[in-house]
Amino acid sequence: MTRAYLSEPTGRDAEPVHPTEQDEVAAAGSELIGGPVGRRAADGPYGWWTPVRVVALLGLGMFVLGMIQKAPCFNSAWFSGQTSQYVHACYSDIPHLFAGRGFADGLVPYFDRIPDRVSGGMAYLEYPVLTGVFMEVASWMTPGGDLQYREQLYWMVNAGMLMVCAAVLFVAAARTHRNRPWDGLFVALAPALALTATINWDLLAVALTASAMLMWSRSRPLAAGVLIGLATAAKLYPALLLGPLLVLCWRAGRLSACGKALAGAAVSWLCVNLPVMLLAPQGWSKFYSFSQERPVDFGSIWLIISQRTGDPVPDANFYAMLLMALGCAGIAMLALRAPRRPRFAQLALLVVALFIVTNKVYSPQYVLWLVPLAALARPKWRDILIWQACETVYFLGIWLYLAYTGSGDKHQGLPPEGYQLVIIAHLLGTLYLCAVVVRDVLMPERDVVRRDGTDDPGGGVLDRAPDVFTLVPATGPRGASHTKPVPFEDSQVSWGTRR
Repeated sequence: MTRAYLSEPTGRDAEPVHPTEQDEVAAAGSELIGGPVGRRAADGPYGWWTPVRVVALLGLGMFVLGMIQKAPCFNSAWFSGQTSQYVHACYSDIPHLFAGRGFADGLVPYFDRIPDRVSGGMAYLEYPVLTGVFMEVASWMTPGGDLQYREQLYWMVNAGMLMVCAAVLFVAAARTHRNRPWDGLFVALAPALALTATINWDLLAVALTASAMLMWSRSRPLAAGVLIGLATAAKLYPALLLGPLLVLCWRAGRLSACGKALAGAAVSWLCVNLPVMLLAPQGWSKFYSFSQERPVDFGSIWLIISQRTGDPVPDANFYAMLLMALGCAGIAMLALRAPRRPRFAQLALLVVALFIVTNKVYSPQYVLWLVPLAALARPKWRDILIWQACETVYFLGIWLYLAYTGSGDKHQGLPPEGYQLVIIAHLLGTLYLCAVVVRDVLMPERDVVRRDGTDDPGGGVLDRAPDVFTLVPATGPRGASHTKPVPFEDSQVSWGTRR
C-alpha cells in the first residue's frame, strides 16, 4: 500500500475508475453480468460501447420503463376521476394542465388569463418563462381531435421532449468527472428518476443544470453561468448553485471565474425573461407571487406540524426563509473551515437539499433536482440506494394519501398519520445523504472520489488550486497560528491509498 499525493495523476489524466474495484455493492451486483472487472479488462478504447453511451442507453431504457408505469393512467385513469390515477401511482400534471392552463384553447402563456380553480377568477400561468415556452412548444406539436385524445398526445409529445432532456442529463452526469464516467449509472438507474420524470417539466431545468456543471468542470465558467441562468429561467432552484461557487472561488482566489459565471447567468436569465417582463409584467410575475403566497402543502415538515397541531403554521414563509438563511451560513462556514476545500458537487448537493427540506412544499418530482448532484457528491451505491428507497416510499405514499383524501367516506388509501410517516422517511433519507457528504467534507479520506489522489474533478478552475483564504486553524512548529498560504501540493494531500 502506498500513500497517494496530489502530485500524482488527478482526475484530468488518471486511469478510469471501475466501480466494482471500489464499491462492495457494485461488486456484488456485478455477479449478475459476470462479476467484477478483471485484470484482463481493457481500460480503453472501449469501441462503440463507451461508458457514456452505455450510461445513456441504460438511462433511456429506465425512462421508457417509467413511461410504461404511466400506462394505466394514459389508457383511462387520467380521465375517470381522481382516485384511480392515485391508486395506480401514475399521476402526471401534464395532461391535466393542457386544458387547465389554456393550451388546449390556444391561449398564450403570460399574456392570456386562464381560469383559476382556487379563487374562481382569472389568473396567469404559474410557471417560469422557459418552462412556459417548453409547454407552449409541446402544444404546437399536439394535433387536433377530441380533448381526451389531445391530452394523451400532449403527454406523449412532452414525454418525448423530456426524454431528450434526460439524454442530455445522462451524458452530462457521465462526463463531468473525467475519470469516473460510470458514476453516471447512479443517475441512469435511479428508480425515482424513472418514476417522476414525466410528472412535470422539472427535467428541463435538471438537464440544463447538469450541463452547467459539466461546463464548469471543463473550466468554462462563462458557459456554465449561461446554462445556470437558463436553468433558473425554467426552475428557481439552479440559482442556488451560485452560492457554493462564490464561497469556493473565494477560498481558492478564483473570484474572476465566479464573476464570469454570475455575469453569464444574469445575462441569459434576462434574455429569456426580459421580453415577457416588459410586455406582460403581470403574467411574468405570477410565478414569483404564487411561490410567495402558496400555502403549506404536500411533503413538507410544515405540513406535519400543521396536521399534528390542527392549525396552519403561522408565518411559514418567514421560518422557511430563516432556516434557509441559517443553513446557507452554516454551509459557507463548513466550506471555509473544512480541512480541505470541499468539492463543488458536495456543496451544491447540500444547498439544494437544504432548500428541499425547509421548503413549504415537496412535490414528488423534486427528487430529480438531487439525483445528479448525489451521483457526483457521494457516488456510493449503499448510500444512494438508502436514499432512493426512502424517496420511492414517499412516491408511493403521497399517491395513497391523495387516494385516501379523494375517496370520500370509503377512505381507501393512506391516512394522514401514515402520510406523515412517509414524509419523515423522505426527510430522513435526504438528511442521511447530507450527513455522509458532510462527513466526507470534514474527513476527506472518506470521500470515494478522492481516494486515487484526485482533488475535485468537477471543480474546473478550482481543481488543485491552492487556498488563498480559509478559516482553518493552522499552527506553526510551536503551535503559533499562521495564515500564510502554503503550496497546494505540499500542504493538502490525499488521505486515500492505492493498491
